[in-house]
Amino acid sequence: MTCRDEVFGTRNVFAVIEHSTRRIRILGATAHPTAQWVVQLGRNLVMDLEDAGSTVRFLIRDRDSKFTAAFDAVLADAGLGIVKSGIRMPRMNSIMERWVQTCRRELLDRTLIWNQSHLLHALREFESFYNEHRPHRTLKQAAPLRPLPEPSSVPRQIRHQEVRRRDRLGGTLHEYQHAA
Repeated sequence: MTCRDEVFGTRNVFAVIEHSTRRIRILGATAHPTAQWVVQLGRNLVMDLEDAGSTVRFLIRDRDSKFTAAFDAVLADAGLGIVKSGIRMPRMNSIMERWVQTCRRELLDRTLIWNQSHLLHALREFESFYNEHRPHRTLKQAAPLRPLPEPSSVPRQIRHQEVRRRDRLGGTLHEYQHAA
């Protein structure tokens, strides 16, 4: 699992991503991040992981001064090992870096954000879209919260079916599904 405190405009957004499932969790946003805010988000993360029954063992984080010993202690108490990313080693945190780029390209470059509540609303919608619908190559075109497709030795027949589109966030995000 990787965490990141990323600046989007004038707001810092704290998010984590699970490497194996590519599931993203957006934990919060603020204009003035403090060490106490990050520690509280660490507690919230631990509770989320316990509720989900996650088997995460490590958390990769950068060397930002907001990640204090108290943050590390909260995660260590939950049995998570802390791995600090290397200095000037962006590939060590590449999965999270890719998500940040995806979020910017697919959402924030196309949306005018008015305030913090609007930012959180847009990020929650994107989190839901990313986890429940958006296909991932590493997951064999499944979304993080959908089961992987069953392997089949029989070639599939291509059928022309009606496809329905559902717009999210005023048409910024599109979901496509086969009509029943």
